[in-house]
Amino acid sequence: MEEITTREQSSDSIATSEEFEDLGQKNASEVKLNDETSVNGVVGSEGMLKTSPEMEISNNGSLAELKDTLDEVLNEETETSAQIDKSAQNYTLFNRIAYLGAATVNAPRSENEIARNMAIMRQSSGQPIPIALSIPNNCDGSVVLYEAESNTEMARHPIHRIIFLSLGPSGTLDSNCFAFTCPRGDSDETAIFQCHVFRCEIAEAIPKVMCSFKHAFRKPEPPASMSTESSTATSPTELTNHRLTFELTFEIKEEDTKGNYSAVPKDRNFFKIRAGIEKKIVITVVQINDSLELPIERCFGLLVSPGRHVKHSDMHLLEMVSMGTSNTPSNSQDVRKSAYVISGHWDPNEPVFGLLNRESSKEINSVYMTIAVDLVIRGISEPVRFVIETRVKVFGHNERFWYYSQKHMTLQFAVHVAEIRDLPPNSSSYDPTYRVVEICNEGEIERPSKGLGMGMALSLNLSSTLSTLTSSTFGSLNSPTPVVNDTLKEDELSSDNDEPLLSGSGEVSKDCSEVELASWAEVLHLWGTQPGDNQPKQLKHLVRRGIPEALRGEVWLRLADCSSDTSVMDAYRVLITKECSADPVIMRDIHRTFPAHDFFKDSGGLGQEALAKISRAYAVYDQEVGYCQGLSFLAASLLLHMPEEQAFSVMVRVMFHYGLRDLFKDGFETLHLRLYQLDRLIEEYLPDLWNHLVENCIENHMYASQWFLTLFTAKFPLFLVFHILDVFLYQGMDTIFQVALGLLSMAKKDLLSLNFEGILKYFRVQLPKRYRNEMAARQLMKLTSSFKLRKLKKYEKDFMAIKEQEQAREDPVVRLERENKHLHEANLRLERESDDLAQELITSKIGLRSELDAAEEKADNYFKELQTLRRLHKEIEEDRNQIQNEAVKVKEMLQREVQRAEEEGRRSQSIIADYKQICSKLTRRLEGEQSRAKEVFERLQASLSDSPNYSSLLDDVVSLIRSEQSSPDLQETGNLVCESKPRSPASAQSQFENQVRLLELELAQTKLALVEAECRNQDLTHQLSTISMEMQSQSRNSWLQKTLSSIKEATAKKDGLPVATSTASSSGSPAANPTGRKDSLSSDK
Repeated sequence: MEEITTREQSSDSIATSEEFEDLGQKNASEVKLNDETSVNGVVGSEGMLKTSPEMEISNNGSLAELKDTLDEVLNEETETSAQIDKSAQNYTLFNRIAYLGAATVNAPRSENEIARNMAIMRQSSGQPIPIALSIPNNCDGSVVLYEAESNTEMARHPIHRIIFLSLGPSGTLDSNCFAFTCPRGDSDETAIFQCHVFRCEIAEAIPKVMCSFKHAFRKPEPPASMSTESSTATSPTELTNHRLTFELTFEIKEEDTKGNYSAVPKDRNFFKIRAGIEKKIVITVVQINDSLELPIERCFGLLVSPGRHVKHSDMHLLEMVSMGTSNTPSNSQDVRKSAYVISGHWDPNEPVFGLLNRESSKEINSVYMTIAVDLVIRGISEPVRFVIETRVKVFGHNERFWYYSQKHMTLQFAVHVAEIRDLPPNSSSYDPTYRVVEICNEGEIERPSKGLGMGMALSLNLSSTLSTLTSSTFGSLNSPTPVVNDTLKEDELSSDNDEPLLSGSGEVSKDCSEVELASWAEVLHLWGTQPGDNQPKQLKHLVRRGIPEALRGEVWLRLADCSSDTSVMDAYRVLITKECSADPVIMRDIHRTFPAHDFFKDSGGLGQEALAKISRAYAVYDQEVGYCQGLSFLAASLLLHMPEEQAFSVMVRVMFHYGLRDLFKDGFETLHLRLYQLDRLIEEYLPDLWNHLVENCIENHMYASQWFLTLFTAKFPLFLVFHILDVFLYQGMDTIFQVALGLLSMAKKDLLSLNFEGILKYFRVQLPKRYRNEMAARQLMKLTSSFKLRKLKKYEKDFMAIKEQEQAREDPVVRLERENKHLHEANLRLERESDDLAQELITSKIGLRSELDAAEEKADNYFKELQTLRRLHKEIEEDRNQIQNEAVKVKEMLQREVQRAEEEGRRSQSIIADYKQICSKLTRRLEGEQSRAKEVFERLQASLSDSPNYSSLLDDVVSLIRSEQSSPDLQETGNLVCESKPRSPASAQSQFENQVRLLELELAQTKLALVEAECRNQDLTHQLSTISMEMQSQSRNSWLQKTLSSIKEATAKKDGLPVATSTASSSGSPAANPTGRKDSLSSDK
């Protein structure tokens, strides 16, 4: 048995054939029973499958014990099978599964959302429900949940309703969990999607569960009897090879403003898509009639990825919208069977599709995208993957594709399969299976357009058609004759012979030669550089040949002189916001305008919405003419080449400057003139046809009125319509006469052979169909230039003369009644306009009155606010003046305090100077006394050195000095004694040292007083700065109170202290120090 492998990514899921390796065609009934599994078809830890349980019997077992054991097993199986549905006999049952719960999801195919719900369920499920999970072995069964204890059925989910199956991310706590999503509801509109989460108690059983689901998604397995008839199955053998041919039609649809989806256009090499718009991928698969026919059962998944040659891991699964079969009509070339249509939702705003949602630059014109679809085909064991690679060009979100034809791409694939025999050759029943050998992409197929009939190519038998059209005018044409199936042509012409051609039919090729593009480029360049807005000389020739489809929008704007006129475009944006009384008529005609064109065929689509807006805007813009039925065809033709604003501007220009508006005025008086001129031109150029029409009572207004009122846009194919508009915008109303003469000239032979009914039917049905071919249309436009209209002015004078004669012969009463009727109608119109203006005036007055009342109320509010602000300003000014006055007073007070402190400082400086002078004098005196004492001591020492009582005399001198120090009154006596008695040198030195200490002490006290004066000066400076800061930061009352209190405290503190400097200067004793700092300093000294 092959090994089962799982991916080590969070996207482990059963969505394509590459999720698991092929396990071959194994019968699901081959199961092995062990301790971890039970009942028919339970998976064990080894992953082997057996049809019956194996029981190990010990060596000492007896037959009685064996019989009891067998009876017990058989009874258990009988009870279990009675409780389980008989329809689920071909299944695989897994025990020890925990059901964690279900949650509603919005994206049932999003692996990230399923993984998130899986993690939430695992964390929030306190007590999961133990169940047994039954998985069928074919797609016809159901996944059944049984309660583990009672084996009662809890829920049943059919396989065909399971949308997605996903495993938990490996390496996480959810690695032993799995979940699947399925809808809940009776219909697609009311259904909600639920995610059911399970956990395997045995981690090894996860691959077995996924394998069982894989078998359930395949075709039904062969009957079990086939595999049990013989104990040894023969190995598969390949018999024959077959070739299956499939055609895949691929198209992209984008969401419009109404919630509908419309197919995007496809250019020759790429699809045109818009950024940021929801899309649908639609793939239609059809199998060509081959010798072997294998129907498509279901779609595994639809995947999309930017780029080409991408790996499977880079593909991204889309949310499936629908899948199923639909019948397609057959044609004469090949017989087609039922088509299988797959539709998936594509959200381009997802980060993985960023490359396909970014507007294409000039350097990178288009990008590749890869689409893969996995199909389950009956008889093929593995899903078949078809890969489509195409280019797309991304435009802006508001880009408008004015005209397009092709919308899809058709590819042909060849699938080579080999037949595999799974059963012995002598088996009674045989169900062949096939293995895919190779899938070949045989390229894109060009399908003929549907505009020319079912199965009919564009190349009709032009020789017979053109010979009929031009035999009376040009003679024979020397052109090659393509070979076309005559039977097909006759069937096509007869099939729609009585049905008129729908407006908007036909296709317009965008092909243009390089020479023609170069000529137009030169003309457009000269057109913009020549002075005076003169048209280049080459323009006439190029316009008559037809403007290239890619340049029509720009050239039409220039021909109508609307490229630089923005006033009408700006007015259009205002007009579409106004109400229009002709809305019912407009909406009725919109659905009948160009119904054969994709841009206008959808009810409520972008085309019909734009057409309705332009029709309403013109009805409001031109009140006299209003909305006319034929104008919608002209507006639709313009909308296919330019935006709404430009189309409206060109339409207004055509109506007012080209004379088309006059045809609708004054009871179509101008239209009667144009018809008279056409009748005279037919009489001049085609007299035979004119006589035939007169003989059959055919008047030209029966067929030509619509030509003038719609400019041939209502019935003729688009290629001819656009070519006529090219020439009309260049030369004006004369084009209508020339084209009409050309049509009658080329149809002359057919018309001469018809009667009254045939002629009218020919104009209504056959005539427009004859110009579905581009060559016939070009021949017609070439013929129109040969008609010269020199007598139009003469015919106009004749028409006016005839009208005057009719009026002269007319009864005056009838004429006056007609004029009165016209005047009455004009009066009614003017009254309606007057009523409208009066209504607008009343409405404007009411609006102005309400605006005036609101303005007056605002003025009153502003006046009240002004008064309040003035009052506040006055109070603030008073407060500011009061604060300024208080600030001036405080400054004066501070200045006085500063002056006082400065005076004290100067007095302290003078005292310090005096102390310094005294100290210097004392120092000099001390030095003199020391020198004299030294001299006296030396003299005494010299005189007494020889005396025997030297020591006694020295003692007397010392005692005398001490007594002199203790008694100032004896100082003089001591001096005399000292003079009379010789002093001891040691006592004299001690005395002098004491005097020096006293002087040093006085010097230290003086310095201390100086330091205290400086400290008081610093305190005053600090108080000044503090008061200044408080003045700026605090309010008026608190600031003034604190300032005055601080000044009072400073003044009281200063007045309560003794003047240390004066005390020190007068006494010089330590008692003058008010603090303990001087005592400590004195003690240190």
